[in-house]
Amino acid sequence: MQFRYQFRVYPTPGQQIELARAFGCARVVFNDGLRLRQQAREAGGKYLSDGELSRRLITEAKRTPERAWLGEVSAVVLQQALADLNTAYRNFFASVTGKRKGRKLAAPRFRSRKDNRQAIRFTKNSRFKVLDNGRLRLPKIGDLTVRWSRTLPSDPSSVTVIRDAAGRYFASFVVQTAEDEMLPPVDAEVGIDLGLTHFAVLSDGTKVTTPKFLRRAARKLRRLQQDLSRKQRGSANRKKAVVKVARAHARVADTRRDWQHKLSTRIIRDNQAVYVEDLAVAGLGRTRLAKSVHDAGWARFIAMLEYKAARYGRAFGRVDRWFPSTRMCSDCGRIGEKMALNVREWDCPCGTVHDRDVNAAKNILAVGQADRLNDRGAQVRPAFVPAPRREAVTHPDVALSTRSVEGISVL
Repeated sequence: MQFRYQFRVYPTPGQQIELARAFGCARVVFNDGLRLRQQAREAGGKYLSDGELSRRLITEAKRTPERAWLGEVSAVVLQQALADLNTAYRNFFASVTGKRKGRKLAAPRFRSRKDNRQAIRFTKNSRFKVLDNGRLRLPKIGDLTVRWSRTLPSDPSSVTVIRDAAGRYFASFVVQTAEDEMLPPVDAEVGIDLGLTHFAVLSDGTKVTTPKFLRRAARKLRRLQQDLSRKQRGSANRKKAVVKVARAHARVADTRRDWQHKLSTRIIRDNQAVYVEDLAVAGLGRTRLAKSVHDAGWARFIAMLEYKAARYGRAFGRVDRWFPSTRMCSDCGRIGEKMALNVREWDCPCGTVHDRDVNAAKNILAVGQADRLNDRGAQVRPAFVPAPRREAVTHPDVALSTRSVEGISVL
């Protein structure tokens, strides 16, 4: 499997100037390619091929006085900018034709020099190299100091140099992982119910408290935003205030990501199979719970569980979001009425008293195991039940669901 290993780099002032030049050249080539294709489309011409763009925008452009400065950076950086443009067009066409699942993608847009994030990519053709002294050698930039937090499992096939909104520089390596990373098998399996009261509730009864990183930093962020709003537009002090706000947000994001990595690794290590509910996070992000939903970071956490399960030889499954995990009794299988969010416990007619979240996690585990062990591919879902009177009709084929994590509408 291919993974990205990201490390902090510390370029010198001179190297920062060279990186800024490379960022700008890659942005210009990308915008020139997008402009040529738009003009060809408006004129009724044929779609310009990748080779034609490379010849006109890189090879021939370097010979003109207007674009002679493109020769000051590595040609691989410019080629990769066109490759990014081609990828954006392919994804857009696949989305329009329906070959790409998920939300519809818009056409590629022009890159701005005012974008907070800048990035360039070097492949093996550029002959970048990790030196014996730990420095990263990049063509026409120099040897960058890297803070290595772990060793690379193999020789990287490419490296992307990133400058984020906080002014930090990173080197992101694409590497092939080793084949001996499989963890020893265990007997435990777990179902996970994600929520806001508790970030995650496991089927064994374990409850993980929501850290609320953004809420905890809200006071400091509010003060920094107020300071930013008082600065005059275009001034140097405003630029400094923008960086301070970006650094505060980066600290929140880094803390959340580190916490999620540790939690997901522990869950994958302790369980042979992990099952979660397939949540429509984009739909929940448009409700009154949007701030709490984005602060929780469910989508990134589920993605971590999925790729770590594949990496370490564990099973991972997603349970259909329409499965009534909250209302279904994990003992007798009876499906009850919808419940309000403030109902944390409920009694089943069979005599069982359920904790709302633990019961949902147990049901997610049960249906996940049934789907995974069902070798004939038949659907494993509860039987149909009559809908209550005056209940709004909801179809499973809608684009995104706006139901909450507990299974009821939040609108």
